[in-house]
Amino acid sequence: MKAEKEAFSWASAAFAAPLLLILAVLIHSGVQGVNITSLETLIRGTVGGEALLSVRYSSTSLDPPVIKWQLKRDKPVTVVQSIGTEIIGNLRPEYRDRILVFENGTLLLHNLRLSDEGTYEVEISITDDTFTGEGSIDLTVDEPISKPHVHMVTSTVLELTENFTLNCTHDTGTKTTYSWAKGGLPLLNETRLLLSANQKVLTITRVQVVDEDVYSCMVENPISSMRSLPIKLTVYSVRRLKMPALDILRILFLANRHQHVKHAPPLAAALQATAAHYLLHPTRLSLRLAPLADTLAPPPNPHRTIAGGGDTVRAHQPPPRPAAESPVESHSPHLQPGSLRIHPPLHKNPEAPQKYRY
Repeated sequence: MKAEKEAFSWASAAFAAPLLLILAVLIHSGVQGVNITSLETLIRGTVGGEALLSVRYSSTSLDPPVIKWQLKRDKPVTVVQSIGTEIIGNLRPEYRDRILVFENGTLLLHNLRLSDEGTYEVEISITDDTFTGEGSIDLTVDEPISKPHVHMVTSTVLELTENFTLNCTHDTGTKTTYSWAKGGLPLLNETRLLLSANQKVLTITRVQVVDEDVYSCMVENPISSMRSLPIKLTVYSVRRLKMPALDILRILFLANRHQHVKHAPPLAAALQATAAHYLLHPTRLSLRLAPLADTLAPPPNPHRTIAGGGDTVRAHQPPPRPAAESPVESHSPHLQPGSLRIHPPLHKNPEAPQKYRY
């Protein structure tokens, strides 16, 4: 009995060995039939440029391959089908005059669009082969970044100003990332210097003299990077201004109050620039805000008197202006700091009380 079992086992092994060999040959020949390889699995393209989705295949058959490219979406989009280099059927409207298929299965896309971005899947089959070769390539399409600029309401600012912002702006560019430099060194989030979530906006929560420096921003994406021209921020110390403390507080109050109000940033810039002029004119100057009266709310009371610190300030209601000089221009975002005019002292006698008209 034992001898019969051993004989049966040897007979089974002898019969199975050729079958396994035949199966291995078939599998091996199938893989060799259509085997796709790609040189790159990630291609980065530029809007308006070209993208070469390069593949090649090997097969034991001499018949022309059937090539099919699809763009992976929720529902796959057929880009092109061809037998060799001859395209089968009609191309979709968005691909007409933009597609070229090579003999080895490579796909060339002309005049790239942002909508071309995605994963491209290729299938190559040949009639004599059992298995179909498959592969995929990821394509990204981006728009180059234009030259960025650092935008500030004003390049001169008073110490203790609150929430002073620097904005990194540019016209074109996709998938952008931002970074900042102060004095040529990378700038990170600090206690007072805060970056927005996308790092496009830099906010100085409370300006100090040490913030006076050169600032620039860098914008990058997968295909390009650009740095802005450096811009100097000048900080004037309150302690250096030869003017009454009450006047400084008034200017800071108005500047901070109107920093983020609609149409008011030009007013804040004007106040900052006016305060800076005190360095050059160390005398008590009067500030006439009539040209910008329409940016203030509510309008000043002509009979209200403000007293404090030994100074008296009487609110001044400007006289009606001719139609040709309507203050509507003050709503313009291009209002210049010069709109806030500086006037000489109202009294030449330094001992006499001085009045400031707002």
